[in-house]
Amino acid sequence: MPNCRLTTVRHHTPAAIGCLLALAALAASGCGGEGAREPGSFDAAAPATRKAGSPALCGGKLGARIVGRVGAAAATELSGLVLSRSQRGVLWTHNDSGDAPRLLAVALDGRLLADVALTGAEAFDWEDIAAGPRELFVGDIGDNVPQRDVIVVYRVPEPRVAGVAAPPTTAAASRIELRYPDGRRDAEALLRDPVSGALVVVSKRSSGRAGIYVAGRPAAGTATTMRRRGTVRLGEGELVTAGDVSSDGRTIVLRTYASAYVWTRRRGERVAAALTRKPCKAGAELFREGQGEALAVAAGGDAFYTAPEGSAPPIRRYAPR
Repeated sequence: MPNCRLTTVRHHTPAAIGCLLALAALAASGCGGEGAREPGSFDAAAPATRKAGSPALCGGKLGARIVGRVGAAAATELSGLVLSRSQRGVLWTHNDSGDAPRLLAVALDGRLLADVALTGAEAFDWEDIAAGPRELFVGDIGDNVPQRDVIVVYRVPEPRVAGVAAPPTTAAASRIELRYPDGRRDAEALLRDPVSGALVVVSKRSSGRAGIYVAGRPAAGTATTMRRRGTVRLGEGELVTAGDVSSDGRTIVLRTYASAYVWTRRRGERVAAALTRKPCKAGAELFREGQGEALAVAAGGDAFYTAPEGSAPPIRRYAPR
């Protein structure tokens, strides 16, 4: 396979895409890296098959259906996706680095519903978005070099949208600054624990080892040092590019360029603790979509949506057949 250094890739050349597909093929073949396991980690290089009581998303090959295309000219490099917790059938999304600090609301069929500029926010490297009951959390957490001592999550009261497109509008964002306890990290996955309200950042590593970092209800206006709560091991070449928790709190999904990994949360268990257990692997070949860094889990955890980078990107719904 080619000699790939993916942690610094931003603008993807044909060679870089070749690297991604090669690594995806490696991951799909079940070939993991060597090395001793760390405390509070699991090895998902050979994910478990579905057993009784395991997630619906791991019951076999999922059906993939294009339900629409994002109807916003600005949507060219989508990197975050989440279903609204308070407005039925509304997806919130945003671009990666290079765009203005704004959110796009789209219907499940891709119709643009709102283009919302965030006041008090900057867009250095937006990578993921999470949702609360009536608020959104935008993760400006990308750090390819890395060079950032502080990463930022913007908290935004969720704008109300109608069933048709509205003129561009604005919403005020508050700035939550976060630090890692063990040095700079690149990350593309932001999750919110719907039970505790904690924010969870999962790092992106070419070794397949993703650190789990937690900030319990951090306040705006001061930098909060997160706590490391374990390690996710997904096998050599698997890079975590997005994550989400179902609104009922039971299903957690992390995606890579190639695959989606699923956890069922136990009663009283925190999201970070669940992620240290071995997941099952959803029956979905995500590398076929192209460059993919966005995933949203349905409310009941029985389906998820994705949207790749590119113009007029398709919205796909994955669910059991």
